[in-house]
Amino acid sequence: VFCFPDPRTDPWPLVYSPVPVTLVFTSYLLLVALGPSCMRRRRRLELRAPLLAYNLAMVALSSYMFYEFLVTSVLANYSYLCQPVDYSRSELGMRMARVCWWFFFSKVIELLDTVFLILRKKQEQVTFLHVYHHGSMLFNWWSGVKYVPGGQAFFIGMLNSFVHIFMYGYYALASLGPRMHRHLWWKRYLTILQMCQFVAIATHSSYNLFTECPFPDGFNTAVFLYILSLLALFLRFYYRTYVRGKR
Repeated sequence: VFCFPDPRTDPWPLVYSPVPVTLVFTSYLLLVALGPSCMRRRRRLELRAPLLAYNLAMVALSSYMFYEFLVTSVLANYSYLCQPVDYSRSELGMRMARVCWWFFFSKVIELLDTVFLILRKKQEQVTFLHVYHHGSMLFNWWSGVKYVPGGQAFFIGMLNSFVHIFMYGYYALASLGPRMHRHLWWKRYLTILQMCQFVAIATHSSYNLFTECPFPDGFNTAVFLYILSLLALFLRFYYRTYVRGKR
């Protein structure tokens, strides 16, 4: 199904044209490519206070988005099986569109994850999985907000926001230094939670490919294939970190 831009969100910041998000993405790739060499002769930065502030701010933003996705979907009586986009300018329709934009914008903010790693000279953590996930989410949610801000997409944003509350909570604790490491035994379970999220999203998206639902099949197909790629990469990470690593 071919989609036209949603006239409600089309003029919004970073959405009106693919140019801004493409520039952000290009700048991100340049940072990944050139950042480590720029830091090679420089002292690594600790950044404990900025990291703590950033991660706590992301916990707050993720909590806000999860609340908005959940409450708006309940008030609007959204279906978890088949939910077309509400293109109206009703209060709830606009509320869902706005939280979809905030979710997209959070993916722009999350590029700072990579900036902090490079400034702290932790280049080994800037893996293909890390860069692929952060970079691709920009375009995924740019197209989501521009064409389908709501509908089936709400489930992805709601679930991901929920997971990110715990993820950035973990990062906030880790930023406090080595004394907190003994309290971070649950890192493995955080990875499992992320993979469960991918399974839920894949199931949710694929269901509508086999049923009659007035939500674009193209978006559900793209989400399904993308989530499978993330699940494969996370399974590989899990095996290398927690299974082979333990041996």
